[in-house]
Amino acid sequence: MRWDAQRLDREEPSTLPGMPSIRGLLRSVQVPDFPGLTFHEVRAKSALNHVPGESAMPFPWTINPFRGCSHACAYCFARRTHEWLEFDSGEDFNSQIVVKTNLVDVLRRELARPSWTQEHVALGTNTDPYQRAEGRYRLMPGVIGALAESGTPFSILTKGTLLRRDIPLLVEAAREVPIGLGVSMAIWDDDLHAALEPGVPTPRARLDLVAALTDAGLPCGVFLAPVLPGLTDDTASLDAALGAIAASGASGVTVIPLHLRPGAREWFMAWLRRAHPELVARYERMYARRAYVPAEYRTWLQQQVAPLLREHGLDRQSGGTARGASDPVAAGVPGDAEVGFPEGSLPTGGMPGVRPKGEMVATTTASAIGPETEQLSLI
Repeated sequence: MRWDAQRLDREEPSTLPGMPSIRGLLRSVQVPDFPGLTFHEVRAKSALNHVPGESAMPFPWTINPFRGCSHACAYCFARRTHEWLEFDSGEDFNSQIVVKTNLVDVLRRELARPSWTQEHVALGTNTDPYQRAEGRYRLMPGVIGALAESGTPFSILTKGTLLRRDIPLLVEAAREVPIGLGVSMAIWDDDLHAALEPGVPTPRARLDLVAALTDAGLPCGVFLAPVLPGLTDDTASLDAALGAIAASGASGVTVIPLHLRPGAREWFMAWLRRAHPELVARYERMYARRAYVPAEYRTWLQQQVAPLLREHGLDRQSGGTARGASDPVAAGVPGDAEVGFPEGSLPTGGMPGVRPKGEMVATTTASAIGPETEQLSLI
């Protein structure tokens, strides 16, 4: 491993079991309460990751408490980032979770610098900050508190219903800074959900979270993503999902078709060959030369989605329209450079003068995929 020189080989009497004793050391632990997972505890040198200035993303900074993700989504775009650590992008990504144990202390130091200008910070752009590891390490309460106390607007994107634990903290933070919240939901069918995203709370549980957030007076947009060609893109599936999203009280919704980058492509296609061999040829044609679906499919999906948005009242939010393939929005996954972000998912309200970069896309209520853009991996 690239970090072998940092491994802690023996317990220090003054250190809690499983915790590194000095900066830069790492220990790997397995905990009975989290079967099948190995947590690699590291001391991070930095907490804030700067997004390159040329990026069109609507946030200049990100925080990622973890690397790898126990949600185990077969389609996850971030899988390949695990290969940098000499893990594989399959089972290792699902089970070998790197935890930045000192994240909150490092973040507080960085936010206290005179040079910090309280720009928008995004969480959940690479792996989920509310995956199972958060139940053990409880990093997010400290992150939320540090950002709010420093006057820094922030957004959180998650599939993890553990966020419900922090609703009181988010309500308090929203009194101090603008915040945005987004929940991702790809699949409404329970059997397909269990097969493709086995570590994720059920779709119904995630929409219950959306309802709890909006009931608490917090904004929350939903990403219906990714839509899977031939599996979840029929009218009945889209209608059921969008109807449930509308009933949850979501601030807005963005609809995004599947994209397959290296790492995710191999893992997803292996699943497809086992579960739906009849669709393999179609996917190989659609994704033969690119990670994104063809323009024809984008146009078709937009035509499917637009009347359903109108029917469920999801086209009435500020800026809410169903965008077609000719619109200047390129989408792929939440975190892609020009993805349409649903209303409520970015901190665009609150303090006067605080607006993220790319405010135009922040008001998008529904989006079909547009021209291909390069995914920026945020680690």
